[in-house]
Amino acid sequence: MNVIIIGAGIMGTTFATLAKELAPELDITILERLDGPGAGNSWVFNNAGTGHEANCELNYTPVDEEVISVEKALKIHAQFNVAKQFWAYLIKNGAIKDPRTFINQTKHCTIVAEPAIEELRLRFKEMSAHHFFEHMRFSEEFDEIKSWIPYLMEGRPTHEKMAATVIETGTDVNFGSLTEQMAAYAANELGVKIEYGTHVKRVHRSPAGSWLIEAEQRGSAIQHRADVLFVGAGGGAFPILKKSHLPFRGRFTGFPVGGRFLQAPISEEQADQYRAKTYGKAKVGAPPMSVPHLDLRVADGQHYLLFGPFASFKPVLEKGRGFVDYLRSMRLHDIPGLLNVALEHFPLVKYLVSETFKGEKSMFEELESFAPGMSKKFNWKPVEAGQRVQIIKDGDLQMGTEILVSSDKSYGTLLGASPGASVSPEVMLRCLEQMLPAIFTKEKTKEKLKEIFPEDDLDKLINEPDRYREIRDAVNNQLGITWSGAQ
Repeated sequence: MNVIIIGAGIMGTTFATLAKELAPELDITILERLDGPGAGNSWVFNNAGTGHEANCELNYTPVDEEVISVEKALKIHAQFNVAKQFWAYLIKNGAIKDPRTFINQTKHCTIVAEPAIEELRLRFKEMSAHHFFEHMRFSEEFDEIKSWIPYLMEGRPTHEKMAATVIETGTDVNFGSLTEQMAAYAANELGVKIEYGTHVKRVHRSPAGSWLIEAEQRGSAIQHRADVLFVGAGGGAFPILKKSHLPFRGRFTGFPVGGRFLQAPISEEQADQYRAKTYGKAKVGAPPMSVPHLDLRVADGQHYLLFGPFASFKPVLEKGRGFVDYLRSMRLHDIPGLLNVALEHFPLVKYLVSETFKGEKSMFEELESFAPGMSKKFNWKPVEAGQRVQIIKDGDLQMGTEILVSSDKSYGTLLGASPGASVSPEVMLRCLEQMLPAIFTKEKTKEKLKEIFPEDDLDKLINEPDRYREIRDAVNNQLGITWSGAQ
């Protein structure tokens, strides 16, 4: 069976690697617009690199009339546990030599001031009662919080009331490095073909029923045929979907959101003082994507601090592509949905427009508000992040991700953003189950699946504490993530 994947980012490369591991007989080719794998949104500084497992992100535990909902947090944490099983497998079989090249243990913290302290206390009570978050700690003591995240506390007056939670076993993930190493393994060991510099212009069904992919490769027109087509091209998945003539294509429109961070290089000694990702609380009326966070990042052995995000309205589908591409992707039936979002989510639109014109002075003021004294402590500079494209579905703005598979299972794509890369192995496994169900009936595939994912059942991870702890401890050991108890 001939399988074509569009996009050599974290999603497409994971799909290819996992598919070839489970079914070596598949003929798989990846077509990538850029000149290397993981160079788009997967690249290390095009995202915050948080190993999203709901340890510190308040928007994953929404509050409704003083009731904290943890269902979303539990699902995301379980998905990340499945992701870690896949990465541990890659380490174990030698596909990746050193886990530190892509994943590094980093505390996950949440910090709030009054009047959000009671909300954080309730969140801690609900979450720490579940085995997923049994190692979470909560404190209102200035010195204890300072011992967790000194850079956020050392410039504050000691009388300022703050509260924080910490989980020691969080991670910082370099998804660009992970993608590069997976792509090399897939190409050199598994036989996946990867064609770089290939910009897919259009896909459509041939009279014979296969998919015809029309592309431009370094200035020359080329064509590919596929029995099965998966599009993992980030924001670029939207125009491809529009040209596919699939019946559900008209239900979806892309809403692009850009972003910037402040970045500062730091020494390893300085990093030792702040091995953390610390999330705060979004301002009243601001969207979830505006939650401020100060993150330690590790890239190619170098250490950085990242603060942001500073969102913006940037009408392009992918970083490096222009406004004209976005216009060409639009259809008349998309206009009502965009207008509806502009009206229904006017505060979001207003926020994005205001953020777009925010200068460096305002960015540094926000950094000072979040971590007093930090703006002068290091050499910060603004950097542009990747481009996320949110889903507008049936006229409504969606904040998650969605798997779409055609009725005949020959076309699949992933739309949307957060938590995205962090849960890519689990999401790509579900894509494969929907698109290539026949391979999962084979005994060899079942055995391989168990080898890669000792436990991929999210409900079991959520509801069976001993099974979860068994899996968690095994994969953490493989990935170099340790828990030493209260410190």
